[in-house]
Amino acid sequence: MDQADLIIFLRLADSGSLSGTARTLKSPKSSVSRALVRLETEIGSALFDRSTRHFRLTDAGKLLLPYASRAVHDLQEAQAIIDGYAGEPRGLLRINTTQSFAQGLVAPMLPEFLDRYPALTVELTTDSNYVDIAREGIDVAVRVGTLPDSSLVARRLPPVELWLCASPSYLSRSGAPMAASELHGHRLVVREAPTSWVFQDGQAELTIRPRGSAIIPDAAAQKIVLEGGGGIGFLPSYLAAPALRAGTLVRVLPSLRREPIELHALYPTHRSMSAKVRGFIDALVGHLETVGLTSSRV
Repeated sequence: MDQADLIIFLRLADSGSLSGTARTLKSPKSSVSRALVRLETEIGSALFDRSTRHFRLTDAGKLLLPYASRAVHDLQEAQAIIDGYAGEPRGLLRINTTQSFAQGLVAPMLPEFLDRYPALTVELTTDSNYVDIAREGIDVAVRVGTLPDSSLVARRLPPVELWLCASPSYLSRSGAPMAASELHGHRLVVREAPTSWVFQDGQAELTIRPRGSAIIPDAAAQKIVLEGGGGIGFLPSYLAAPALRAGTLVRVLPSLRREPIELHALYPTHRSMSAKVRGFIDALVGHLETVGLTSSRV
């Protein structure tokens, strides 16, 4: 199968329109139509149900779609490695992470990263659960911990601290706790219930079992609630640091320490030599080290 025909198939599946695909690819409608006919002839089956306005995938088209996507991605990956292994990262870089990491960690570093590597195109997707990185054609994923998968390589990233935060308006209204034991008298925002907060205060270890007034698994959503005066809660430092600088949040009981979040960049072994993966991970490490993730920097 010709790569150009597969690309046209993928665009047509996405847009559902012959004219829309032609506009996207800056090609005549006749060229798009001929490419589809070639592909259907080679497959031996219709890939779309055609109407005057819309193209809808047939069962055969639905079966072909994920394989075509991976084939095009792998061909582009191979070309990028051949063209730029030792030089500038280029081609399509597919990144997968959670919504919280995407919003608070990866997206803020992308403008500078794209300025540094103008030949690179980034596709950032989010999933709350682990995805099959190799099967989905993902180049690199940013996750908590590692995966017990021998087909993946894990590179440890700088750890992320957890900071107890609240808005100035909440503390003005409810008072600031002076000790961990006073947290029980406050509205607390937690990730799950029941849960335990284990602190290090100097040499002593403290444990409290907060009863959450709000139970919110997503850290980015927690930040919105805390900035709105919803209570006191822990945020990863990459989300908290910009809010502290802006004055929308303040640290609460900063001497209390929790076990930091261990982050890893995961990528398939067959992509371990890619310049674009290496460039992204190096940029992410630099970002984590410079955005202000220790209490002395904010």
